[in-house]
Amino acid sequence: MKSEQQTNLLSTLKKRFEANMKRHPSLNWADLEAKLISENQKLWSLNEMEQSGGEPDVIGYNVETDEYLFVDCSAETPKGRRSLCYDMEALESRKTHKPANNAIDVATEMGIELLSEEDYRTLQQHGPFDQKTSSWIATPAPIRALGGALFCDYRYGQVFVYHNGASSYYAARGFRGSLKV
Repeated sequence: MKSEQQTNLLSTLKKRFEANMKRHPSLNWADLEAKLISENQKLWSLNEMEQSGGEPDVIGYNVETDEYLFVDCSAETPKGRRSLCYDMEALESRKTHKPANNAIDVATEMGIELLSEEDYRTLQQHGPFDQKTSSWIATPAPIRALGGALFCDYRYGQVFVYHNGASSYYAARGFRGSLKV
């Protein structure tokens, strides 16, 4: 990343960090910033999350691994990552009306991971998120092998986990990512 880009991203992340201390009450920005500056590739991934509308923020810290957990904290699934089917196999299986891409490959290109069901439920403790949209989540291999994929949303004060054909895509469904730094 260019120096100016890095400075702008760090400023944005700091403002979000300070505005949402309830997500990480025991964490210190100076420690996190030092770690971010030392990991340029992770900064690039965070910038990709930011540019696609994810509004990444820290929601956890693992003392044992010395890793901060960043997650997309936009109110709805990131606008720049919607209308995607689940993975390349699903994309290739579509005969007509193919989406532009798939969630797994976009996440990999960004250097992030789709949230697991557990990650999604953890995120909702800081929410609510996805009250009008839905987000693909990491799908267990046995479900995927049968052609399905999982997604979540938050309605009526509850997290709902659903299934759909992996090749489906909708304007209101995208994916949320996570990144350990």
